[in-house]
Amino acid sequence: MSQLFIIYTLITANEICSKPQPWDQKMSMSSPFTITISIFFFLFSLTALGNANQSFAKKPRNPRSLVLGLTHSRALYPTLKISNNGMSTEKPSEMSDMVEPLREIRDGYLISLNLGTPPKVIQVYMDTGSDLTWVPCGNLSFDCMDCDSYRNNKLMATYSPSYSSSSLRDLCVSPFCSDVHSSDNPYDPCTIAGCSLSTLVKGTCPRPCPSFAYTYGAGGVVIGTLTRDTLTTHGSSPSLTREVPNFCFGCVGSTFREPIGIAGFGRGVLSFPSQLGFLHKGFSHCFLGFKFANNPKISSPLVIGDLAFTSIDNLQFTPLLKSPMYSNYYYISLEAIVIDNAAPILAPSRIREFDSHGNGGMIIDSGTTYTHLPDPFYSQILSLLESIITYPRAKELEDRTGFDLCYKMPCPNNAITDGDNLLPSITFHFSNNVSLALPQGNYFYAMGAPSNSTVMKCLLLQRMDDGESGPAGVFGSFQQQNMKVVYDLEKERIGFQAMDCASAAASQGLVR
Repeated sequence: MSQLFIIYTLITANEICSKPQPWDQKMSMSSPFTITISIFFFLFSLTALGNANQSFAKKPRNPRSLVLGLTHSRALYPTLKISNNGMSTEKPSEMSDMVEPLREIRDGYLISLNLGTPPKVIQVYMDTGSDLTWVPCGNLSFDCMDCDSYRNNKLMATYSPSYSSSSLRDLCVSPFCSDVHSSDNPYDPCTIAGCSLSTLVKGTCPRPCPSFAYTYGAGGVVIGTLTRDTLTTHGSSPSLTREVPNFCFGCVGSTFREPIGIAGFGRGVLSFPSQLGFLHKGFSHCFLGFKFANNPKISSPLVIGDLAFTSIDNLQFTPLLKSPMYSNYYYISLEAIVIDNAAPILAPSRIREFDSHGNGGMIIDSGTTYTHLPDPFYSQILSLLESIITYPRAKELEDRTGFDLCYKMPCPNNAITDGDNLLPSITFHFSNNVSLALPQGNYFYAMGAPSNSTVMKCLLLQRMDDGESGPAGVFGSFQQQNMKVVYDLEKERIGFQAMDCASAAASQGLVR
């Protein structure tokens, strides 16, 4: 099959919570430690809850490639051939260029989905830490508990199956249905749906996939139904569009702490790249700095397919690890962190490798805003920074924001610069001799406008909540700004290269 690529423009958004939360909570834009359960188990759970400077080179368009735009906070999709049981069985061998504009918001990166007939534009988070793609469903009926700050948010467009002539429910015999219900037995969903034994064994039950509940590690929950509909993408000129029928996603009617939909870019069968046929190849992104948040004139490039692997000679690659328990995440091995010229602070074994149950390790996650590190590793980093930095602490700001280290920094002429060398350098060392020196703006960030030649800056790393299961650390999107990050899934590795992502956006035509 010919390889395709997708370019998305990405955008960054306002923080949902005043105090940043632990990893994989969309409320601080952390990405999900995902578990799926049936609707019946979720209702039981609710009862218990009653008592979270280099740019891309300009390249000629590949006639068999896919180009989409993402916003900072999904793609030309292959045409699907549907068998009698409604399953996707084939993808086309050739596809035209496709372009979609994307937008940046402060807590993550948004991608625009054009769903239905006629198309409805829904903006959702791009999240490498989960696999389900879902959108809010219903006009006035979509309900989000504990989402008061998003009640009047303009991003909250919803999808209505009844308004789309191409919408249909996914069937209980679908492998997507088994996956969203976390079932090892493919008969389970159809049994819940009330299918007869004869239709079960023949795989001919016509009943829809039962409602599901999908949970996220920091407590977010969404309830919905699996739906298929046409996804429309724009081509290399505004007059060109392409329709991809039968894309499978969650039509979600109610959520807890999840006000905006999500495009899952994880490794599961439901994920966005998996359904597009790109999971064997990979993708890349270059996240704009947060200073571009809410700027409608520029978007971050997200590239899927062959184009993601052009000009990669200068990248540093670290191997992807595979957890025997949590196979849908992208794991990398952090070996040490070096601050200035001090001795390396060695990462504990639990963040470098897995235990016998598959717990531990570090995931790289576009859906988690800040990097999270476990204690005592994190406390050692704080102690060393405190011993080096001599500026006055901003204790009141620490109390208000929940960040652990905030300082009152000199700011001549009230002009903020990231390269002033007033703060110590921080370098992450990953396996395979990968040394990733973070730009200063990726770890100490101004928390407001300067005043009287002084600015308040906070360390935007956070402590990982103690827990016996799941990842031990997360490499978040804030620390990935102004870097080209390549997910080379064919060779099972992730590459890094410092890059001016604004220039990269301009080279891909993502600046207006």
